[in-house]
Amino acid sequence: KVITKVFKNLDAEHIRDSVEVFEKAIDQAQMIMFPGGFSAGDEPDGSAKFFATAFQNAKIKDAVMRLLNERDGLALGICNGFQALIKLGLVPYGEITGQTEDSPTLTFNTIGRHISKMVYTKVVTNKSPWLLKAELGKVYTNPASHGEGRFVASEEWLKKLFENGQVATQYCDLDGNITMDEEWNVNGSYCAIEGITSPDGRVLGKMAHSERRGDGVAINIYGEQDMKIFESGVEYFK
Repeated sequence: KVITKVFKNLDAEHIRDSVEVFEKAIDQAQMIMFPGGFSAGDEPDGSAKFFATAFQNAKIKDAVMRLLNERDGLALGICNGFQALIKLGLVPYGEITGQTEDSPTLTFNTIGRHISKMVYTKVVTNKSPWLLKAELGKVYTNPASHGEGRFVASEEWLKKLFENGQVATQYCDLDGNITMDEEWNVNGSYCAIEGITSPDGRVLGKMAHSERRGDGVAINIYGEQDMKIFESGVEYFK
């Protein structure tokens, strides 16, 4: 059962009420999902700041960590949600720590503007419960729509992410070749990284919208669109 909660920020009273509502909801949940979209219009000066600010509240933060550490829960962030996970530290660290100067991040696309197109990504790890039903090495296609989707990290961090199996998905061409060609790696992400996980794989962040699919959607687009992310998340608890 999916329960959608809206964080109300009209005034201080609404914010306090929302904190209580979110804390209670997370304590009753098995997974949390940070959706795509443009949180607070991606303003001021950057994406997902509203998400990140709300979830750094002590009560909400503690509820999230109880979910992950005490109940083996899952967390997922797509597009704006991935940006929130990065800002919070849930990826790549697996806990809400915030970012340091050398943390991996998501920044502006190399073309300097918003991108909206179908992209192809390759599953390169099966470490995450979210990818339980995805086929390792298979190429999936999903819509991408973002202005700040370029994954950037130091050489040291890139090495660590690959060694730990935390790189979940990479941009590729139709044949599954990982590429830096911006025809396929649309935002110029380092090592063509599209999605990463926490060290234990239970938190997944990715840019392409795996949720924007359906039997009658994009039927003229070549390739498999269903990565079975949500089905995998549910299966994890059975």
